[in-house]
Amino acid sequence: MKQIRIFAFGGNEVSPVGLKDKDGKAINPDIAMQWQRTAETGKLVADIFEKHPEDRYVMTHGNGPQVGNVLQRAEMCRPALPPLPLDVCVADTQGAMAFMLAQLNNELNIRGIDNIVAGIVTQVVVDKDDPDFKNPSKYIGQSYNAEEAKQRTADGWTMKLYKKDASGKEIWRRVVPSPVPVDIVEIDAIEALLDKGIVPITVGGGGIPVREVTPEVKDGRETYTTNYNVKFTKPAKGAKALKMYTGVEAVIDKDLASALLGNMLMKRAKARGEEVEVSLTIFTGEDGAKLNYQKPDEKSLRVIKVSELEALYNQVPPPFPAGSMGPKIKAVIEFVKGGGSVAYISKTDLFEETLAGKAGTTVLPG
Repeated sequence: MKQIRIFAFGGNEVSPVGLKDKDGKAINPDIAMQWQRTAETGKLVADIFEKHPEDRYVMTHGNGPQVGNVLQRAEMCRPALPPLPLDVCVADTQGAMAFMLAQLNNELNIRGIDNIVAGIVTQVVVDKDDPDFKNPSKYIGQSYNAEEAKQRTADGWTMKLYKKDASGKEIWRRVVPSPVPVDIVEIDAIEALLDKGIVPITVGGGGIPVREVTPEVKDGRETYTTNYNVKFTKPAKGAKALKMYTGVEAVIDKDLASALLGNMLMKRAKARGEEVEVSLTIFTGEDGAKLNYQKPDEKSLRVIKVSELEALYNQVPPPFPAGSMGPKIKAVIEFVKGGGSVAYISKTDLFEETLAGKAGTTVLPG
């Protein structure tokens, strides 16, 4: 049976975290630091490819720090350069980060493995009425202390408390809308690469957020109006509206987009009569999900059924923080309930131990 493994890489696998200068202020990793970190991740991923050579792979990634950097850079250049909307910022990071992650090609070549890794600039469809447009929840960009956060708020940003560091100091970050993903525009291209044995890097940063465009029908013409008043017109023949899209200002959660991707790949394969298993692995900086995180009674969740995990997730107060593990738990629940074979939350260097149930968190159907 064909096995497709989706690897969703978090910020820790692309950008070093926890760096501070001599004054204790957080360091925003530059491109060289991110490049080195991604190369280290590539070695660990190549180890996995060597141990499981018959499997197919898909790579996805977050872009929280990177999209925040692009947005901040654009704002600092005003008025000399025009501002950049969030959908364009996400597209920028997809290209740049796929370039970094595709270093895996070099690591595979050195080992004599002929997999090819290729990035796809990917659009992901959202609902224009998603409630997150009114109450933004997605953390992007670098970290700020409480005083810096107040200044950014005065500048017009929406800031929320992210977490507290080991010494109890508040860490704040910018938040933007993060609507739920409902469809992937380039799904055919993703499957075409998989069929050729190519490793797609896709739904980067959760995908470029787009919404469907409802046409205006007038005087026998059907007109679709997209961003910046760009119009597409054809004769109206009473047929079903075309699938036309336009960008929206948001950043989609990459774990939810990865879960959607996995469910779509499985459903489409089964519709073609193919036997396939699809697994989702969310790589993060923690050794799996934990209850009572960073408390004396902390407990690791090693192997758990999705129904049990969902019951924990729905507890009040919620046991998984919204700004860190919460979205990952939601994503694996959605994935397994939607037909996914198995889901993992793990560190990249603990993948094999996680498969054996000795590390990370394994989420099973049932």
